[in-house]
Amino acid sequence: MRSILRTPPSSPSRDIALVCLADGLVGASFGAIAVSAGLPIWVPVAMSVFVFAGAAQFILVGVLAAGGNPLAAVASALLVNTRLVPLGFSISDTFDGTSWPRKLLGSHLITDEAVAFTAMESERTRRRAAFWLCGIGLFVAWNTGVLIGAFLGGQITDTAALGLDAAFPAVLIALIMPALRDALTRNAALIGAAIAVAAALVLPPGLPVLLALLGVIPAYVATKVNA
Repeated sequence: MRSILRTPPSSPSRDIALVCLADGLVGASFGAIAVSAGLPIWVPVAMSVFVFAGAAQFILVGVLAAGGNPLAAVASALLVNTRLVPLGFSISDTFDGTSWPRKLLGSHLITDEAVAFTAMESERTRRRAAFWLCGIGLFVAWNTGVLIGAFLGGQITDTAALGLDAAFPAVLIALIMPALRDALTRNAALIGAAIAVAAALVLPPGLPVLLALLGVIPAYVATKVNA
C-alpha cells in the first residue's frame, strides 16, 4: 500500500472517508436485517467478506426473507453484480504492471464508488491511489458495519426511516456530475435513466439497471448524426 501513503494532499481522501462512513452505516443495517430475518450471524458476516457486494447482498437476503427460492435469490444477486464487469474494464489501466494476486484482490474490491473515484482522476498514479484507498476503506467499513449490525440484531430494521437508502444514490449522483458536462455522456445518462425508471415498473430488480445501458446506443447515434 506504499502508493496510497504517497497520495498527494489534494486527493479526495475526505470524500472517500465520508463514503466509507455511509457505507459502514448501511452495512450495519444489512447485518441487522439479515439476523432479524432469521439468518445466523455468520451468514451475513461471511457473505460480506467473500461476496462484498452490498446491493446483491440486500437482494439475496430480501428474497430469502420473503420465502423465495434460494436459486432465484442467487440469480438475482448475480444479475445485479453483472454491472461490475463493464465497470471493471473501465478502470483496467489501474492494474497495468501489477501482479496477478494484486489484480485478483483488486477485482474483489471493485464497487460503484471505487470506480467513480478512480474515474475522477486522470493521472495513472492518482487513479491507482484513489481505487485502492476507496476499495480497502469500503471493505473495512462495510464489514465492520455488518459485524456490528449482526450482533446488534434487529436494532436497525428500516433503512428508509433513517434515510440510509438514499445515501448511495446521492453519493453516486454527486460523483458523476462532472462527467455530465460532456453532451454524449449526459444524453446517454438521461436516456438510460428513463429506460431504467420505465423498466422498474414491470421488471424485477437488477434488469432495469442492465437495460439502462441501452441508453448509450441512441445517444451515440444522435451525436454522430449531428456531428
